Amino acid sequence: MRDAKILISGVTGQVASPVAQALSADNQVWGIARFTDPAARDRLELAGVRCVTVNLAAGDFTGVPADFDYVLNFAVAKSGRWDKDLAANAESVGLLMAHCPDAVAFLHCSSAAVYDPPDDEPRTERAALGDNHKALFPTYSISKIAGEVVARSMARALGVPTTIARLNVPYGDNGGWPYFHMEMILAGMPIPVPPGDTARYNPIHEDDIIATLPKLLEVASVPATTLNWAGDQLVSLQEWCTHLGSLVGREPIFEESEQALRGNPVDITKLQELTGARTTVDWRDGLRRMVTAFHPELTGA
Repeated sequence: MRDAKILISGVTGQVASPVAQALSADNQVWGIARFTDPAARDRLELAGVRCVTVNLAAGDFTGVPADFDYVLNFAVAKSGRWDKDLAANAESVGLLMAHCPDAVAFLHCSSAAVYDPPDDEPRTERAALGDNHKALFPTYSISKIAGEVVARSMARALGVPTTIARLNVPYGDNGGWPYFHMEMILAGMPIPVPPGDTARYNPIHEDDIIATLPKLLEVASVPATTLNWAGDQLVSLQEWCTHLGSLVGREPIFEESEQALRGNPVDITKLQELTGARTTVDWRDGLRRMVTAFHPELTGA
């Protein structure tokens, strides 16, 4: 992507921040968020991102142009309050799309957390939806499902080509779920795992997220295109925690819990057929990079 005008919401987030910094090298990138952390804003502006403070749920886009080529929605809320999270994760999607009705393409970042939890086989995009994350985040799965519905509706109402991408365990030098497991291992805290078999996922490194973005925008359509956005390596939580333990010199402690998230593997056939996406960062290499980014003293970097 070059010479495009791009708007990124939720730009201070774990996934959006490295995306914005990468795209700003060859594009005019605007980032909107609440910017409660001044240091996060400083890092983005240093990379060339034009930052504007916006509360998406309020729908006030004062100071934000509307003539963007591409809009990438990474905003997310996990407050546990239904009114707040439905406004931030669903209503705001419609407000953002209405603000940029002439965009060439709109990317709505959703989550594999929208899938119903009982099935441990890889889910296709047609699999049943359900309250996957209720035990940890009571509003998250439902409000993310609602956000997808709003994106589909607005794509049709406005004629904005849209891609809905369901991320599965994004991670990298900016953090992610494995980062929290790393810190739990270092602190000697037990890591909750579901009873029975290992809990499998498809982790995707931020490098591969950035690399597939242009292709996701290319396949945007009306009605919206819905894709699983994930790596092509199936890895269990237990595997990556054990590998993290070997990198930091500590043995992970696993504790079976009925409240732990079940595995959530996804089928990426559609993603590969439409975009040709392939994993370029092996999960072991990606985890080593993450450990080095946060704890260089433990890897000799």
